Amino acid sequence: MNVVIDTNVIISGLLNSKGLPGKIINLLFNERINLLFDNRILAEYKDVLSRDKFGFKRDIIDPLIAYINNDCIYVMSNPILERFNDEDDKKFYEVALSGNADYLITGNIKHFPKDQIIVTPREFLEKTI
Repeated sequence: MNVVIDTNVIISGLLNSKGLPGKIINLLFNERINLLFDNRILAEYKDVLSRDKFGFKRDIIDPLIAYINNDCIYVMSNPILERFNDEDDKKFYEVALSGNADYLITGNIKHFPKDQIIVTPREFLEKTI
């Protein structure tokens, strides 16, 4: 199953491995789901994970970024014309559409257009497990 994971789900999953986002991260590391990404998403992951407020050390960040870069699915995305309230979120939707993702998992569902592939971590787990 191919998914795009919004940065907020990655952060939440790493901060609390027992929560729903943590279960999604576990599925990723156990190769039960395939992560789709592009350079913009990878750069955002790295930037946000490096913020002091989260307290992640390089020995967590660097292997995660290397794992995504080497073992996940890179997508050349096509731009979409649809306007987003937060244009920074558009890249996730573009990759999801271009890569034919089964789901785009986000904690900020209101930032995205109404589309059946856009789900919260809870909805994703309820639909797939």
